[in-house]
Amino acid sequence: MQRIIFAALLGISGAAFADSGILNKDCVSCHNITGPAAQTLKEAFAKKGPALFYAGNKYRQEWLVSWLQKPQRIRPAGLYYGDHIKIGAKSDEIDAATLKDHVVLSKDDATAVAAELMQLKAHDDLIAKEKIEPGTITKQNGEMNFDKFWGCMACHLIEPEFGGLSGPELYTAGKRLQPEFIASFIRNPQAWEPKTWMPNKDASNGSIQKFVQYFDVLSRESANAK
Repeated sequence: MQRIIFAALLGISGAAFADSGILNKDCVSCHNITGPAAQTLKEAFAKKGPALFYAGNKYRQEWLVSWLQKPQRIRPAGLYYGDHIKIGAKSDEIDAATLKDHVVLSKDDATAVAAELMQLKAHDDLIAKEKIEPGTITKQNGEMNFDKFWGCMACHLIEPEFGGLSGPELYTAGKRLQPEFIASFIRNPQAWEPKTWMPNKDASNGSIQKFVQYFDVLSRESANAK
């Protein structure tokens, strides 16, 4: 009943929201929607998709609705890089044959699933600690902070085919992720995922704010390029 009421508030048909059954029936085959996060390396290696039990703290709802209808790979080499590489002409190369495409949802199902995901907020406590400071950064200074000072490009793409492949691409992060999540995750990745591959580099708050601003610049540039 609560789900149907919530759907009505969002302008979603009750049938589409209540009858899709996708989140609890299908998504759980690859995603952890109940928590806790993987506590051991064995559990981390067994993950098929990112944890979603804090999806409401992490993602922007409008992005979820759009992406679920037309999913594009966020992690070029999958969730765990070691499972999807091969030796090639350029040393390690992505073995595309080992990667699976995400299921495509209809607009109604994507809207319903996104609405449900936004209710999963296991880490409101971490989000509440963050304050995003107003400000902007030039692309040049943002990239210097990102790459030269912190070496993040070793794992992350900042535009298609430019950067590392073992982590998620970041040129859409500004429109994909909530800014408070970006700040909190950089500040202490292990508070969100104890066995994440993301290192805690003890970045200062000033540097973290620059990351948030830089990802916004990249996302706006990426959107304008389409």
